[in-house]
Amino acid sequence: MKPFRILAAALALAGLTFVQGAQAQTKSHLQTVLERGTLRVGTTGDFNPMSIKDPATNTYKGFDIEAMEQLAKDMGVKVEWVPAEWATLVAGITSDRFDIFSGASLNIARAKIVAFSSPYLEAGTMPLVQKKDAAKFKTWADINKKGVTVAVLLGTVFEEQAKQIFPNATVKAVEKPANGYQEVLAGRAQVTITSNIEAGTLAKTYPQLSIVGTSKEMRNKRPFAFPVAQNDPVWVNFVNNWVALKTSEGFFDQLEAKWLGSK
Repeated sequence: MKPFRILAAALALAGLTFVQGAQAQTKSHLQTVLERGTLRVGTTGDFNPMSIKDPATNTYKGFDIEAMEQLAKDMGVKVEWVPAEWATLVAGITSDRFDIFSGASLNIARAKIVAFSSPYLEAGTMPLVQKKDAAKFKTWADINKKGVTVAVLLGTVFEEQAKQIFPNATVKAVEKPANGYQEVLAGRAQVTITSNIEAGTLAKTYPQLSIVGTSKEMRNKRPFAFPVAQNDPVWVNFVNNWVALKTSEGFFDQLEAKWLGSK
């Protein structure tokens, strides 16, 4: 073979190798997941009621767990749970340890490094009262009255929120190990406020507690979404479409009712 043909062949082979490498690097997680037959989901297992791990059985349950199981089912693949930590959530995405994280609050610091799906849930502040007082406190306005005591943990964001939202009520800031909901249970306060996520857990743990209002009436809202790789628009678009479809079907509303006690 003549030298120029040898050189041409070598360049062609090098070019093919480069193209194949580039294609491998740019292959979407969507294609990879479908080919692999498994969806790798990062989750912490320590975020009740969103992601809860049972150490005895090494299994997971919760709002986000059911959402990811449904995503895998709709894709026709199986779930592979990948243990993760909040501190390494972003690193887990960028290092390709998992294809998607089971759900996290959307913030700018994280969004600089990873992409987020469309929001599937809004977290926010909700009031809790005893069920026997539910008829008395049907709205936020019912709480903002003289003679009503709102108990919150000293030094928390909920203390500041309570002072701003309920200027006519008495805000009672308690110190650890006491807590706002304990004051309500003991009858030393009529109301406490906390995140809707914790409120749902407390209402399940203590049946005598009741959430005031609906999830649409929450204050200080912040979105929850599914973190994925930032440089994969095909995967982001697919997950966004899935979130939109499941939202329109009422899937996330059902999860809210089941796990957060939202109405």
